Amino acid sequence: MTRQAISRWETGETLPNVESLKQLSVLYDVSINTLLGSPRKLYCQCCGMPLEDASVSREPDGSFNEEYCKWCYTDGKFTYASLEDLMAYLVPAMANESWPEDQVRAYLESQLPKLKHWIE
Repeated sequence: MTRQAISRWETGETLPNVESLKQLSVLYDVSINTLLGSPRKLYCQCCGMPLEDASVSREPDGSFNEEYCKWCYTDGKFTYASLEDLMAYLVPAMANESWPEDQVRAYLESQLPKLKHWIE
């Protein structure tokens, strides 16, 4: 990357290409979404948790994977083999006095199947 290219990005004359964004993401250890000013709210496409840079998963090469949290996907591998495995973990972890397990389960059963990971 040249100083001239960066200057053109800063003035809005041009935008960095995808490969440059990937390199900058690695260099500054932030997601591409963060580099772009967080234009979209990211959610884990496995468990539905809101994603911030600290919780975004990583690929084996260290790059960010902005589709999953680090608890559902790490180093190229998914943690939960099935939706039932994920539910077995989430329901007791999310339940509390004001939100009992049966309500948590009903909510998750209505929402999780809509996420990309479970649709494919």
